[in-house]
Amino acid sequence: MNDRIRQLLDQMSALEEDLSIALHEHEASALFQINGKRVEFEHSIRLAHRRLRLGFFRWVVAYRPQNLITGPIIYSMIVPMAILDLFVSFYQMTCFPIYGVAKVRRGNYIVFDRQQLEYLNFIEKFHCTYCAYGTGLIAYVEEIVARTEEYFCPIKHARKMLGTHARYARFLDYGDAADYEARLEAFRRGLGEKK
Repeated sequence: MNDRIRQLLDQMSALEEDLSIALHEHEASALFQINGKRVEFEHSIRLAHRRLRLGFFRWVVAYRPQNLITGPIIYSMIVPMAILDLFVSFYQMTCFPIYGVAKVRRGNYIVFDRQQLEYLNFIEKFHCTYCAYGTGLIAYVEEIVARTEEYFCPIKHARKMLGTHARYARFLDYGDAADYEARLEAFRRGLGEKK
């Protein structure tokens, strides 16, 4: 990878981080405060949220029937997701220390805070909890797999690939064999625990 591309990637990473911070500050200052793990709204906003909440019976009547019909199929996915979570967590817990790779913090990816929203009824909160687990789990697994790929094979594919992880852009170009072993070792050292 040439210096210009590396410089652009560094700038993109810095801008993405700045954007994430700015968006979070905007959201927090406008609507809520985070106190530990608790999200707190102003009293007037909480009251407005409660008035917007649909009661259970109104929600059932207004709900799309196809969503109720497919619910058992959607929620049956909890079994493979839980098994995936268990196996991937076990993998990183046992193998990452051996490789010298920093562990992925599960709590950074699987976040349950939507149940604190007063405008959601208990069924909507349940749906949100399920979705937060599913999408957070996939992001958690993606980061573990990305670190594994970076450790063993940080080489881009020859063909364009959709949905690459954030680490992929810095991988070695396909077919660029110069100093491969030394560069592979540099990737591995970069994956170590940050002190």
